[in-house]
Amino acid sequence: MGKFVLTCCSTADLSREYFKQRQIPYVCFHYTIDGVTYPDDLGESVSFEEFYNRIAKGAAPVTSQVNVEEYCNFFEPFLKEGKDILHLTLSSGLSGTHNSACVAREEMKEKYPDRTIEIIDSLGASSGYGLLVDKVADLRDQEISLPDAAAWAEDNRLFVHHWFFSTDLTSFKRGGRISATSAMLGTVLNICPLLNINDSGRLVAVQKIRTKKRAIQEIVKMMELHADQGINYKGKCFISHSACENDAEEVAKLVEERFANLSGPVVINSVGTVIGSHTGPGTVALFFFGDRRTP
Repeated sequence: MGKFVLTCCSTADLSREYFKQRQIPYVCFHYTIDGVTYPDDLGESVSFEEFYNRIAKGAAPVTSQVNVEEYCNFFEPFLKEGKDILHLTLSSGLSGTHNSACVAREEMKEKYPDRTIEIIDSLGASSGYGLLVDKVADLRDQEISLPDAAAWAEDNRLFVHHWFFSTDLTSFKRGGRISATSAMLGTVLNICPLLNINDSGRLVAVQKIRTKKRAIQEIVKMMELHADQGINYKGKCFISHSACENDAEEVAKLVEERFANLSGPVVINSVGTVIGSHTGPGTVALFFFGDRRTP
């Protein structure tokens, strides 16, 4: 392990086992469902299956970000141990958590002036944010300095692509991302919207696709068009899904067939309870390194 502590938020949507193995502490967002508030603790308090079943039955979870006090409590034990911190946050285009982390950094610097705390806005979400964290963990393990690792993350965050499609528009309608009429027509016509995250770290609609089968083909086509070196891509590929593992496995199989030089098999994770509160069930997301994201 390197000379600094690499940390992130639970919304990187990687598994508890992964974070433990890679020695990456994470701070939890929160969500309230059926009147009870839980930490976004990667399915520990409420299993992903139960969470998405509740949404399917009509529950409407509400999320809350990590606040300044929580960040201070999260950072301080490492600082007390004399360790420096590099923290990557969920995209500022989706949450105010980056600002909270920066305020907490300034408070902690007053108490621990000899310590370094770097906060980097990932401009990403879910396992795409996780893919960036994974790469920075590799750099940490190679004994790269904290400033160099932070600079790399900031310089390369827009090369992480995030492509999503959804077969269930209920949560998109509830969150105001699409109108009730569009949701109804989309359901009747079997439309799966294809979305991505742009260079501002915001979720944007790209196109409407008829049928899930075509959406699966199209999302892999986006990887062919945008991945570093195209079908000769040699990096890692992560997928996350919200209660539609079979669809995620179908995308993964297609990716592995078309990209023979991947760095290991495609890693499939669950969309966590905070991101999933906004997507609902039925979303598959594909993440990889590619060309620079544009507006």
